[in-house]
Amino acid sequence: MLPFSRVTIIGLGLIGSSVARAIRANMPDVQIMGHDGDADVRAKARKLGLCDDVSDQAGTAVIDADLVILCVPVGAMQEVAESIAADLPDEAIVSDVGSCKQSVSEALAAALPNATIIPAHPVAGTEKSGPEAGFATLFKGRWCILTPPDAAPEVAAEKLSTFWKRLGADVEIMDARHHDMVLAVTSHLPHLIAYTIVGTADDLGDVTEREVIKYSAGGFRDFTRIAASDPVMWRDVFLNNKDAVLEMLQRFSEDLTALQRAIRYGKGDELEALFTRTRAIRRSIVEEGQDDDAPDFGRKH
Repeated sequence: MLPFSRVTIIGLGLIGSSVARAIRANMPDVQIMGHDGDADVRAKARKLGLCDDVSDQAGTAVIDADLVILCVPVGAMQEVAESIAADLPDEAIVSDVGSCKQSVSEALAAALPNATIIPAHPVAGTEKSGPEAGFATLFKGRWCILTPPDAAPEVAAEKLSTFWKRLGADVEIMDARHHDMVLAVTSHLPHLIAYTIVGTADDLGDVTEREVIKYSAGGFRDFTRIAASDPVMWRDVFLNNKDAVLEMLQRFSEDLTALQRAIRYGKGDELEALFTRTRAIRRSIVEEGQDDDAPDFGRKH
């Protein structure tokens, strides 16, 4: 039995278009309605056949929807939610795919005070963006974290959980604040570090841009992949999860200072102990199936 018969996707970029493709592949009987604020994206979505219908207005797209998924930058959640409020069916479940959950929960509750809201975060993505970048297996074997408010109906969370499982994801229920702290460590801080390192290399006066590109070793090359992620999306992530990010950034700064001291004073044992511990974490990630153990991250040469 299908958890939903009519799903509306607002925002048809990488994640939104991947949701549409995954529904097509795994629940072909579900009717998919779509909308994007960008007319060019709407045109591309129609050409790709992502949805049964792509509406020019967000409100039109949600009429008769069982599930509405907001796939927009977290800073735009409240404005987009307000734009669908008048047309949203009373029985519809509203969810999202944002990387910050506390701010999104508050924004959606303010815009849709009478709606059933179950925030969600599929922990999946690439550095690409746009409707052409999506693919049906993006969520397969990845985690989708649901952060239902205390007052949310349990049956609504169960239906959304079933939906994401049908798309191939593993589902975890988590408190919104705890989610934001966890993701600050596992996703937000690494992106901030990547943006910083690539920016530092770009600012070096005695190293040319050609040399940076030509001699990019694996580490710097992988940082550039992360730093190529959508600028608007990540701007909003940092501004909307600033408390958790700043807390993790402070901890990182302290650890970085300790590492600097170990290098300055030749404390090789401390360095080796740290590197041994972090190597074990990498092995655990591979064992959990969250990455490939192939050499050079599976790159073809």
